[in-house]
Amino acid sequence: MQATILHAVLAIILHVFHVIECSNVKINFREKEKEILDQILGPGRYDARIRPSGVNGTGDAPTIVNINFFLRSISKIDDYKMEYSVQLTFREQWLDERLKFGDFGGRLKYLTLTEANRVWMPDLFFSNEKEGHFHNIIMPNVYIRIFPYGSVLYSIRISLTLSCPMNLKLYPLDRQICSLRMASYGWTTDDLVFLWKEGDPVQVVKNLHLPRFTLEKFLTDYCNSRTNTGEYSCLKVDLLFKREFSYYLIQIYIPCCMLVIVSWVSFWLDQGAVPARVSLGVTTLLTMATQTSGINASLPPVSYTKAIDVWTGVCLTFVFGALLEFALVNYASRSDMHRENMKKQRRQCELEHAASMDATSDLIDTESNATFAMKPLVRHPGDPMSLEKVRQCEIHMQQARPNCCRSWLSKFPTRSKRIDVISRITFPLVFALFNVIYWSTYLFREEAEES
Repeated sequence: MQATILHAVLAIILHVFHVIECSNVKINFREKEKEILDQILGPGRYDARIRPSGVNGTGDAPTIVNINFFLRSISKIDDYKMEYSVQLTFREQWLDERLKFGDFGGRLKYLTLTEANRVWMPDLFFSNEKEGHFHNIIMPNVYIRIFPYGSVLYSIRISLTLSCPMNLKLYPLDRQICSLRMASYGWTTDDLVFLWKEGDPVQVVKNLHLPRFTLEKFLTDYCNSRTNTGEYSCLKVDLLFKREFSYYLIQIYIPCCMLVIVSWVSFWLDQGAVPARVSLGVTTLLTMATQTSGINASLPPVSYTKAIDVWTGVCLTFVFGALLEFALVNYASRSDMHRENMKKQRRQCELEHAASMDATSDLIDTESNATFAMKPLVRHPGDPMSLEKVRQCEIHMQQARPNCCRSWLSKFPTRSKRIDVISRITFPLVFALFNVIYWSTYLFREEAEES
């Protein structure tokens, strides 16, 4: 009896030691991962050339691939080449039931691969891509995660240069929509369908900084394309960029306004200061032409008129008009001098003619021994007294019909001076009217396109 009890106690003690020993043994999950990968991806077990089964494991249904990406940066938006460069973390996720494995009670969350050719991959490509490259520093920035229920997550960091056709009619008051298109190259929609991941398919890094643009919003959509070989699944995201106007206000609009105003200084210079007025007009004209050519050099040659073309064209016209105004003033000044010389010669001839007439009249009166001198009732056209009365009559008629503009212009005796005075008022008023029309037109068009 005692031997039986002792034997039972020893058995219990051995069982306890065995349990303690087993509990102290740690499972090496890295070894388990190797065993699982060899099991599910071993020779003759998995063929990467065959696409996964569709929904509910049926082979006739297409494979569903969910897409999402994280926009890390936008390095540039080139107006001349009409392209933009982005860096993003691109992710694809699909279900491949051939890759299911046991998770050891939830302790093995997923398996990680770095070789994309070990499993089947969707043949996605970026349809509007110009250039692109992967990142391999320090190691290739790519991984594949295989989850216990057969889901596969593919993630890679890439840099792309994508085409972005732009409409520059409102430049630089414009908004541009640049798209990123992803499509299947060889699998039709009968075999492969791309879908946006539910929730938040596109993520943008915080504090995204662009030198001359602001990313206002983005929209996801589908863009399936049909060709002679079938219909192919396609996804796209539209990025709406608004151009920052402050840069162009400081670099283009304000300098052009200053050049136009500087050209008006010529109106306040004396009409005899020919070198000063000519050099001022030519300098401002050449500077404005250089400014215009510099602006056009940074933009592509398009067939339509841009908003900046209207602005620079009108400013160039005002500067050129100021130079032509001086040419008109110079011509009017020489004409005034010629008229003044003609008037002096006419007055001299009238005085000489009047003197000769008076001498002849005195000689006739002396020869006839007249006792008194009778003045003629009718004056000759060259009589100074007659001319003086005509001038007084004209002045009286002008006073009878008062005109503020004429009375103000009468303060300036020469036509050249009047042209300068009129230009001092006309040029600023017309330029101010142009500014009102320009800004109201293009700002309203910008708001209409935005709505």
